[in-house]
Amino acid sequence: MSRALQRRENVSGYLFMLPSLIFFAGFVIIPMFICIFLSLTDANMHGSSMFGNFIGFANFVKLFSDKTFLRALWNTFLIVVVSVPTVCIFSLWVSSAIYKMHGAARSFFRIVFYLPVVTGSVAVTVVWKWMYDNYTGIFNYVLKGVGLIDKNINWLGDERFALWCIILILFTTSVGQPIVLYVSALGNVDQSLVEAAQVDGANNFQVFWKIKWPQIMPTTLYILVITTINSFQCFALIQLLTSGGSGTNTVMYYIYFTAFKLTEQAGHFGYANAMGVILALAIAALSALQFRLAKEK
Repeated sequence: MSRALQRRENVSGYLFMLPSLIFFAGFVIIPMFICIFLSLTDANMHGSSMFGNFIGFANFVKLFSDKTFLRALWNTFLIVVVSVPTVCIFSLWVSSAIYKMHGAARSFFRIVFYLPVVTGSVAVTVVWKWMYDNYTGIFNYVLKGVGLIDKNINWLGDERFALWCIILILFTTSVGQPIVLYVSALGNVDQSLVEAAQVDGANNFQVFWKIKWPQIMPTTLYILVITTINSFQCFALIQLLTSGGSGTNTVMYYIYFTAFKLTEQAGHFGYANAMGVILALAIAALSALQFRLAKEK
């Protein structure tokens, strides 16, 4: 291929990519740098200047003495640590069972598990809120019916249960996509290697661990990263169910509350951006660790 033809193809490729690049730059790259800059200021939406005064790393120093932020950070990490492994393990287990079914049954169960993903988050949350209701909720009704509890439990108002209730909802709405991906990944496993291992006397666990697991590792890595990011960004459930109360405050909700509910006091908008930077660094660090561990496997 001549250089002129190669250059023309490169230009054509970039022109096709240009709309997406403009969108990515305008709504991801530029806002990211604005966020980093505002985190170094005392910006306030009610101030005379939207960029405020430069104060260096004062917001970051303040963050790690803010008990509310530290509690929100702990809650966020708890959600990630609990939900990510359980979503991956459960999705792999279910997809392994679904993959063995015939075409119609396999499609049916994929639809069933994927339905919460395409259903509006508000609609899903309203249903769960009714199920958790202190007086008419189905959980209290069933548990009292079987004699496990004597009186109704305030699931979303009691700090002992509220955060775990949020994690349960997040789990049920997060398994759909991984199940679909794992079913597809299992379908791409080289069956000749599986059959050869079985002929050599390998049991089901050995076949899975030595043959299937390495081949679905790229899918597993993708699921881990996406689930981690989604868990860190848990916001809608918190806002619609508890508004950060009952010990369910997360970093994402605290960012929203600080930026848009406390802006009558100076410095809160820049302070919220500092939280956003910390959250982005935490996501990036954990994702990098997952990539490193996956490469070692």
